[in-house]
Amino acid sequence: MTPADALWRGSQHAELTLRGDWTVHGLAQPPALDAPEGCERLQLRADADWSLDSAGACRLAAALRDWRARGVELQLELPQPARALLELVEQRALALPPAARAEHTGVLGDIGRGSCAALDAATAFLGMLGELAWRGAPQLLRPQRIRWREVIAEIEAAGLRAMGIVALLSFLIGMVMAYQGGATLATYGANILIVNLVAIITLREMGPLLCAILVAGRTGSSYAAQLGTMRMTEEIDALRALALSPFDLLVLPKVIALVVAMPLLSLLADAMGLLGGALVAAVGYGVPWHAYVSRIPQVVGVQTLLLGLLKAPVFAVVIALVGCLQGLRVRGGTAAVGRATTASVVQAIFLVIVFDAAFSVLYNMLGL
Repeated sequence: MTPADALWRGSQHAELTLRGDWTVHGLAQPPALDAPEGCERLQLRADADWSLDSAGACRLAAALRDWRARGVELQLELPQPARALLELVEQRALALPPAARAEHTGVLGDIGRGSCAALDAATAFLGMLGELAWRGAPQLLRPQRIRWREVIAEIEAAGLRAMGIVALLSFLIGMVMAYQGGATLATYGANILIVNLVAIITLREMGPLLCAILVAGRTGSSYAAQLGTMRMTEEIDALRALALSPFDLLVLPKVIALVVAMPLLSLLADAMGLLGGALVAAVGYGVPWHAYVSRIPQVVGVQTLLLGLLKAPVFAVVIALVGCLQGLRVRGGTAAVGRATTASVVQAIFLVIVFDAAFSVLYNMLGL
């Protein structure tokens, strides 16, 4: 490889000879292309061993544009393939307007942009929720039109395959709660109250909430990545061209599957959380297994279990809609799929915690 070079001769009627490899590698140190002062006519030639690629064409086309702007008369004596490449670059690359530079507007500008982005995301989510009510309700009234094969496949992917991670983490969280609470209760000789602590928190709050956070990170992100990839490969546009609704074919089965799977996963999380608390209570604080198990019905009833399970379908709808929404809104290159996946996890977890807090306020107002 010969580095790119340019040989100048003359001033008013100048001659420029291009030599070397005007390629992406040969232009590591690009030669100076400033025309001599007072130049009126420039003859551009190429050496016998001269080569050109798109990188060199962009560099040379930019110089040609500058020379023409200065009123220099150009005479090009270049090979036909090189001239065709230069014309293509001048028509396509140099014709694009320069990219607008983002101006930093200070803290207030950042807050404004963040607020507008949050408002846009909230509006899109409400629109998705409205479309679910508009399209999903008629489908539920006519269940024969629902694609049950896809629903069952989604239940397997979102529910059955998530059982291991949900069970393990719920068990560990139950152990942590028993350890932290038991350390304080043991100082008062109230070891048996570990059952109260673990049972109430697990069934009412931690079981459904932990399950929702795990599903948001595992399943919600997969929904965003799947639909985002389909958006990039124009599969969704192909469905619309065939007069098929992407919502009915792609979104609705995921929502139904997650609404079915989430309560079942929450029950598993509740059971494993209680089991983890029982292990710590028995081994660490001397609470017998039979005393732990027999006290659970005295502490919590069916109402406590149902209050926790009531949150699971709401969390499922939020996670599924956020993941599908982010996937359907993918624009640009492949990096947009990664951004949509990240946004789906962050937004889903944020909304899950917001809805959980709203449930807590509602239960307190109702005296439940």
